[in-house]
Amino acid sequence: MRTPSTRTTKVLTIAATPVAVLAAATMIWQSSNAAFTGQTRNSGNDWATGSVNITDDDAGSARFQVANMAPGDSDTKCIKVTANASTNGLVKGYVVNPVKSSTGLEDHIVITMKSGTGGTFATCDGFVAESTVVPAATLTQLAAYNSWESGVGGWPVTAGTQSRTYQVTWSFDTTGMTQAEVDKLQGSHTGIDLQWELQTS
Repeated sequence: MRTPSTRTTKVLTIAATPVAVLAAATMIWQSSNAAFTGQTRNSGNDWATGSVNITDDDAGSARFQVANMAPGDSDTKCIKVTANASTNGLVKGYVVNPVKSSTGLEDHIVITMKSGTGGTFATCDGFVAESTVVPAATLTQLAAYNSWESGVGGWPVTAGTQSRTYQVTWSFDTTGMTQAEVDKLQGSHTGIDLQWELQTS
């Protein structure tokens, strides 16, 4: 094995010296340029949706099931609506599923609805009216209120659980009709569903 000559050794030594000096200078520069640092963090950011729920106390039963109705008949019953929400909202009432008769019976069933406190599906005992939601409207007229946007009886809900009782009165009104016109309503059938909806605000 050949041993590097004295000349070669000197050349390599001279070439390596600037590299070593440059590396040392870089280390010194990095050391002299170290800085104070500090950080702060806002941790745990998270987004979750709220929820709304609305129920009534009908236990799956229709509020009115009237058979063998005669002109002038009338009845009053109540239903309690409860909103449970984690955010603010607005409850409105409207109707769905109107049933048209061939005789126009829906033009002679008149509904009056009041909103208040007290009373339940079982009994209106203790009901105290606060406002009239529907002064007096036939089922045909009520059918125009068929969505939350067109609904009536706006009831603001704050986060939590609140209830409102509705007192509903119906009457079979044949005022101003001739006997022949009244007789044509025999054997007729009509209907409509009452619905309440809670939307966030």
